[in-house]
Parts: sequence; structure tokens; C-alpha cells
Amino acid sequence: MDISSVQKLCIHLISSAVQRCRLSEGLCRLSVVLKSSPPIIRVSISDTGTGSCLEEFQDLKCNREGIGTEKWDGLLSIKTTSISDNKIYHYHLNLRGSVSARRLTRLPSIPKNDAKFSGTEVCLSISETIDALLKDIKHYFQKMLILKIPSVAAELVIERGDASGLRCENVFLPNESSPLNFSSSNVERLKSGLEEYVLKHRNSLNNKCDSCFCSREKLKISSGVASSMESHRSPGLIVEAVIAISELSESLCFRSSGNKTEVLHFKDFSPSSVSIASLNALTSIDWRSYGLTLVSAVDQVDHALIEWESLPPYLHIDMVIHCYHKQYPGKYKYQPDRHLIKKGVKLALDDLKEKHTGLLLSAHAVKICSYAPDLASSIAGIILSSNDLKFRSKCSTLLELSQSQAIGKQTVEDRIKEKIISVIETNDRKPEKIKEAAPFLFEDDRPQDLDPADLYLEEHAGGDNVFSFPD
Repeated sequence: MDISSVQKLCIHLISSAVQRCRLSEGLCRLSVVLKSSPPIIRVSISDTGTGSCLEEFQDLKCNREGIGTEKWDGLLSIKTTSISDNKIYHYHLNLRGSVSARRLTRLPSIPKNDAKFSGTEVCLSISETIDALLKDIKHYFQKMLILKIPSVAAELVIERGDASGLRCENVFLPNESSPLNFSSSNVERLKSGLEEYVLKHRNSLNNKCDSCFCSREKLKISSGVASSMESHRSPGLIVEAVIAISELSESLCFRSSGNKTEVLHFKDFSPSSVSIASLNALTSIDWRSYGLTLVSAVDQVDHALIEWESLPPYLHIDMVIHCYHKQYPGKYKYQPDRHLIKKGVKLALDDLKEKHTGLLLSAHAVKICSYAPDLASSIAGIILSSNDLKFRSKCSTLLELSQSQAIGKQTVEDRIKEKIISVIETNDRKPEKIKEAAPFLFEDDRPQDLDPADLYLEEHAGGDNVFSFPD
């Protein structure tokens, strides 16, 4: 892996520490310390996860064009130990070394004196400003909160070596309104994490914004999970997609993003760049079947930016996609699968349509619904103008209206319109391949005395007698 900047190197080292914590069976602490002694910054990344295998550092290569020797000498100081080791091993790794055998230098070990613990510390010294590093590292931790990894507590500490001895500490721990159990699944954590992310305006606030989200009904969230079987050719992948839709008709502080959606990406429980497979998956979805018109999907390095056509100004969509091995660490290097990503996103969209009436209706369904008021008015007129009391009583029963008191035309119209729209929405929720004829408005509309074979002949009869017009 080529390292093109100091910021990317630090993020990579932090991500590796997160993975070591995940492999540990207990609670872990991840600490990032930036100690400034101008013009040098000492960066320390330590964790209490499983000990490090040095192979994870051997693939790192320092890009001379990206990181000049005046900024960093290419040296990493690594201290690591496993729970079964009786000493702490200490190494120096020179990433600028051209000969692999000379890159690694083993230093004297430190005895543990029968203590039982595990962990790793990686240190480097660079010529850079605190602010240049701090922005990217804070952004990384803010995104990591979305995953809600249960066993890792992370902290970021800044030590400035000035006369006042100022010490600033930022602790990144989930501030949850509804804490999750340790047994919660990864996708449940991802849903909860995205919900908190949106409620706190992309984690820019410490608590939920009550002015924008005075009611949780304004935020609708759903998920989809797609997976592949592990084989000698495939590592066995899981794709989790979570979509949140905010309906904010009157918002005082919600950041306006126009007709655009940021799609956050994670790979193996760490923020990742956008893959070509992900962009292809997003552009291949039939968004019109969900009432959306895609203009473009663009790679923005750490997220994909989707632009919609004519998205209502009160509507905002947030999305996150996470791809990972079924078992970690995986045996194979892999690229995210386009078909799995597409399937996961579509399952999340279908779940939203299923749970929330009227949400994400296709353009075709919306057009049909626009005729419902006129149709309901005509049917109500027929019912109310009839002098057949038995017929009117039957209609009232089917519409679930009380017959004990006079019912106005508007009430009848509204109830019929609800029935019509309900049928349209029910049919619209079905995938295109299995859509059938729309169900009857009322359960007993279908003739009960016809044989199934007769129904088939009646529905598929051809010729000139398909329609019978009055003389």
C-alpha cells in the first residue's frame, strides 16, 4: 500500500488499531496522542487489542512524491505484545528502506514480569502542524461513531508544548439516547449509528437537534442486508445498506444540501473510499420505481454524492453502505461486489416502502393516485344517489362506515379514496417481476361461485366478444 500523505498514514495506522481491538474478546481502549514540540509533532497510536503481526506493516510503502524527507524520515517505532507473550517486543521499521531485510530492526524487548495484557503502540515523528492532522483524524472518528463498535472506547488527545502547557482532550464515545445491547447485530448498530448521525446533524452536535427533530416520526430509517457464500474463489461477503429519510418542512438549522445525498462507505469496519463497484451499483438501480430521478452519482473520495432531479425541498436522504468479510481477518483481498451492493440498497428501499405508507411511491403510482379523488367522487355520487337501501347499506358496511347516522358525501369520498390509494400502494410495493393485477378494493368483490378454470377462461378469452357494450 502506497502512502501518499502523512494524514493518510495516520488514518491507516488508526484503522489497523481498530481491527486489532475487534479481534480482542474484551473491552479495548484506543488512544491517539498528538504531542506538539514545534516544529515536530510526535504521533502515538496505541490500543489494548490483540498484539500486532508485523506483516500488516510490511506492505506499507512511502511515496516520496507525497511525503518528502523534510516532513518525515520514514521511521515507525512499534511496540507490541500478545496475551501469551512474556515480553513486549520493540521494533523500528524504516518505510523508506529499499531492501525489505534492512527495513526492520529489532530492539531490546521489555519484560512483562508475569503480567497478562496485550496491546500495540506505534509512534512516529513528523514535521507538520497540529491543525493539518487534527481535521482528518477528527473526521475519521466522527464517521467511526456510525458503526457503534461495542467493545472499543477511543480518545484523541492533543498536547501543545507552549508556555501555558495547554492540554486539550476530545473523547469520542457514543452519546446514545437509546443504548444498544452488546448482542445487537452489526446492521442494528449501523441503523442506530446513522440515526444518531442524522439527528446530530452529521455528528456536528453533541446531542439531538430538537428544533429539527421534535418528533422521531420526521425520521424514517430502514436497512437491507445481502451476502454471498464463502468458497475457494470468494471470501464470503456481507453488504449492509441503511437509508434514512428526513421530512423537515420547517427547519431552522438543518444544513441545506439541495437535491443531493451523501453516501458514506465503510469497508471491514473502517471508513473507506468509494469503489467503482459501488458507483456502478448506485447508477444501475431503477430509482424511478421509488419515485426518485437520478441525475448523477459522483466519487468524492470519502463518499459518493448523488444528485436527484426535483427532490422536494423538505425531503433529505442519507445513506451508508458497509462491506465486510463474514469472518475477520479474511483469507482474501477483495473488491466490493456490485450486485450485492445493489441488492442491499434495494432491500433497504423496499423495506422503507413496506413500513411507511405513501413513501417512495413510483412515478407511475403517483400518477395513478392523482386520479383517485375524481374516481372517489364519482363512486360516492353513485352510492349516495341510489334509492336502493340494501345497496347503500352494503356499501356502508364495505366502507366500514356507521349506518346509525347520516353520512355526508365528503366522508364517503374520503373513505373510497383511502381504499383506492391503499390498493395502488400495495401493488407498488411489489417487485416488478412478481407484480400481479391490483387486488380488489373489497374482499368479497370477486365472484365466489366460479370455478378457477372458469375464471381463467373468463380472463383470457379472446376475440371480438371480450367487451360487451350496451345496444
